[in-house]
Amino acid sequence: MIKTITKIGNSHGLLFDAALVELSQMKVGDLVNIEVHEGGTLTVTPVRKVVGPKRAAKITKRLRT
Repeated sequence: MIKTITKIGNSHGLLFDAALVELSQMKVGDLVNIEVHEGGTLTVTPVRKVVGPKRAAKITKRLRT
């Protein structure tokens, strides 16, 4: 997908259209991790909350019933 870098105040940004946000399962306010690789390639990864063991057990129990 090709995007254009946009000037936003004194900064620059990329606008994520609704389809991109839906496909990535992100929403307004979500945190993302941005990595810069050799050659200038960027990787944008949503930061997901880690489910702890107690919460995982509770979810598993609920799914079994």
